[in-house]
Amino acid sequence: MPMSVGEATFRTAVLESELPVLVHFWAPWCGLCKLIIPVLQSFQAEWEGHIKLVDVNADENLRLANAYRLSNLPTLLIFEQGEVRQRVESFRGKDDLRLVLDAFMRKRELTYDIPRLVRIYP
Repeated sequence: MPMSVGEATFRTAVLESELPVLVHFWAPWCGLCKLIIPVLQSFQAEWEGHIKLVDVNADENLRLANAYRLSNLPTLLIFEQGEVRQRVESFRGKDDLRLVLDAFMRKRELTYDIPRLVRIYP
C-alpha cells in the first residue's frame, strides 16, 4: 500500500527522498482516483526500490493542492530530487496511465544507463 502523506510530512517523504516519488493526489469522492489504485499498486510492486508511491488526500491538504495547482483529480506528480519531473492529469483509462508511467521509468532507466555504458566502452 502507498504511504499516506500530508502537509507535515510532505517535505521529508517527497521532496527530500533519494528515490523518485510518484505522488497520487486524490479525494474520497473521486471515482477515477479509486479506479486507478490497482494500476498504481502494480506499478509500485514492479518498480520497487526504484520509485516510491505516496498518496495525498487533496481535500485534507489544501495548501499542497494549491501549491501544485491541481485543477482536477486524480493528479499524479512524479518528483525527482525535490522537483516535479512529470505531471499526469488526464488519461483515458488504466492502460493509458500505465503507458505514461512505464515510459517515465524506461526514460529514467536509459538516462542512468548511458554513463555506465560509456565507461564500459570508451
